[in-house]
Amino acid sequence: MNNSVENRFFAIVCGALLVFVAPLFVLFLFLSSERADKEIRDHISVLLVANAQALAKPLWDLDEDSVTQISATVVSQGAIVKVEVRDQSGQLDVSQSTIPRSFDGKLVQVSRAIIYNTVDGPKNLGSISVYYPALGLFSGLKQEEVVFISIFIFAVLTVFGTALIGNRFFVIQPLMRLTAAIEATRQLGSRHHVDWQSNDEMGRLAHSFNEMQTKLESEEKELKLAHRRATDIYNLTPAMLFSLDEEDRITAVSDYWLLATGYHRAAVIGRNFADLVTPATRDKFVKRRQAESGMTVTVKFVCLDGRTMDVLIMESEAGAGAQDHLSLSVMTDVTELKASEDRNHRQAITDHLTGLLNRQGFEAVLDNKIAAADAAGQELACLFVDLDRFKWINDNMGHAAGDTALVELVERLKTHLAPSDEAARLGGDEFAILLPAKDAENRAKVMCEQIASIFETPFAPDMHLSASVGIAIYPHHAETAAELLQKSDMAMYAKKRDGKNGAQLFDNAMLDRARSRAEIEANIEAGLVDNWFEAFLQPIVTLNGRGIAGFEALMRLNHPQKGLMPPAEIISVAEETAKIVRVGNVIMEKAIANLAKISRISGMQDTYLAINFSPLQFEPALPARLAAIVGRHGIRPERIVVEITEAVLMHDNPQIRLIVTELRRFGCRIALDDFGTGYSSLSYLNRFPVDIIKIDQSFTRAINDGDDDVRQKSRMLIEGITTLSHKMNCTVIAEGIETEEECRTLHQMGLDYGQGYLFHRPQHAATLIDELTASQSAVARAS
Repeated sequence: MNNSVENRFFAIVCGALLVFVAPLFVLFLFLSSERADKEIRDHISVLLVANAQALAKPLWDLDEDSVTQISATVVSQGAIVKVEVRDQSGQLDVSQSTIPRSFDGKLVQVSRAIIYNTVDGPKNLGSISVYYPALGLFSGLKQEEVVFISIFIFAVLTVFGTALIGNRFFVIQPLMRLTAAIEATRQLGSRHHVDWQSNDEMGRLAHSFNEMQTKLESEEKELKLAHRRATDIYNLTPAMLFSLDEEDRITAVSDYWLLATGYHRAAVIGRNFADLVTPATRDKFVKRRQAESGMTVTVKFVCLDGRTMDVLIMESEAGAGAQDHLSLSVMTDVTELKASEDRNHRQAITDHLTGLLNRQGFEAVLDNKIAAADAAGQELACLFVDLDRFKWINDNMGHAAGDTALVELVERLKTHLAPSDEAARLGGDEFAILLPAKDAENRAKVMCEQIASIFETPFAPDMHLSASVGIAIYPHHAETAAELLQKSDMAMYAKKRDGKNGAQLFDNAMLDRARSRAEIEANIEAGLVDNWFEAFLQPIVTLNGRGIAGFEALMRLNHPQKGLMPPAEIISVAEETAKIVRVGNVIMEKAIANLAKISRISGMQDTYLAINFSPLQFEPALPARLAAIVGRHGIRPERIVVEITEAVLMHDNPQIRLIVTELRRFGCRIALDDFGTGYSSLSYLNRFPVDIIKIDQSFTRAINDGDDDVRQKSRMLIEGITTLSHKMNCTVIAEGIETEEECRTLHQMGLDYGQGYLFHRPQHAATLIDELTASQSAVARAS
């Protein structure tokens, strides 16, 4: 209560009295004291004048009795309490006093000289001194002044008391009631009102307070109702809701959350939410919540019974800007969705036929395997496996048989894989295998031997397969995943070119070949765009008279800087990149145009043109395209010979067979090139409408071989082929004739035509036309 309003008011009033009233009262007392002191001094002055004259004669006469009597008279006057009379000569000293012994106050002295008039004039005989008590502030007050002061003090006290009483009744009392209402509201929680009514400020204050309490009470009821409704919604919503404070402690959970997780509310309130998340995903949750105010994260939640479920947590700040940074989060069970996503992901990275990784999955695993190999201080071998002749199985035995073979292959392969190995089907009949090991090269060689053993047993009756395997080692051959896969692929293609069915370890020379191949690809594309391709012609002659019967069109690429480039590599790369179709169309167009020019030379009207066709060129549009070209140049169809190799026939593709039949029906003749170098050549003569058989030049060179056994067998083969061909009404042409002896021997064996450097080399059409024209002119002049 020391700081109460009443005490402060009392202190203010007292302070006002001390500051304003007390100084005035003191001033009044001081003036009264001064006035009384002046009156006493004036009285004493008059008295001293009279008594100084009365003492002059007795003091002159040294009449001590008279002096004593006069002094006694003086000391009895008014306020004088002591008188001293002294002779200047020191002979007489009279003192009279009425001061009581208990007096300890201050005395005021007033003195006057005693003068006696003699014949000789005035003489100072001595002095008289009187003493009176010093007056205090109250000593000089008169009775009427004391009455006035009493009335003034009474009035001041009355005003002061009235102010205190008024303050208590009109200020303190309503404030106490207001304070009591506020305290009761604070302690009891209910809205108490002030029981005070008046028309003054306190009344208006009490009225405003009561109105505020009424309004707050109404708002509290609405808030409680809203809170109850929110709580009901929070608990009845079929979603796992929970709230966290700024320290990630659980402050509230919904009934549905408790039902789904199995926990009791008392057991989880105040608990850190991260404690309910599996250790594997706990850091993810903590870091995400620290980084984001309204996070979305998927973690694994541990239920009361130990069951783990994948949950998606979406958080929003519920107390933004407040001291209690509470959050409202929705936890959704996404276990099934996560499992579905995992299944979809596995399906996305898994080959549906074999169950191995597909290319996408393999590329993802390859990076991880390289990182694991680095961490373990190991090497990593990548085996690129491509099946040989698998397309033939699909084309001849059906895709179902091919799929069955692939599944069986994978089952056999899995028996040789270690748990740390990884296998994938990259597509079609291409596979990749990763082998981590300290000595990855030796491990790869062992695996290649095991892969070779897989193919020893047929996958079905008459279904024999083999594989070409390329090997690249990390980090010796490659530094990245893409480079490792690329170089193993390059090694596999190198094995394919070297004869298939085996393994090939990558070496840097393959990069040179790859660059060379890339350069050839660029030259092919540039040649098609800039018209660098030429159709050279090599005459085919009769062996008995060596007259020109026809011409074989041969592809040449005439590079502006490099000149004529070897055709074998260009054809090989063009077939691998499927650009052989475009190249073949250009050569076919130019060769037929050249034949039309040659046909204008006398004696060349019936010569034919043999055109080589790659298997890729046998498109449905080929017969129509060929018919349009020969029609445009006025060439009879029977003058066109379509040369096919055994590689075309080996596909046994119904579409190729249909196109060949269509060309034959159109009038073109069919020639089987390089006869005797492939598989089952004689069966093709029976199944395809072949008109011309071209014996490969390897047989031509062997007929005069120094080894008698080789020479004898070669001649027997050529004679047999010629005899069978003639019986089937087929013309036989020998390729690669370079000597007169070869020509004579072949003619004796009954062959019809020959082709080789002995007769003519392949030439540019313009040069050949000039030679033929000059030859005809020479014959004409000789005749």
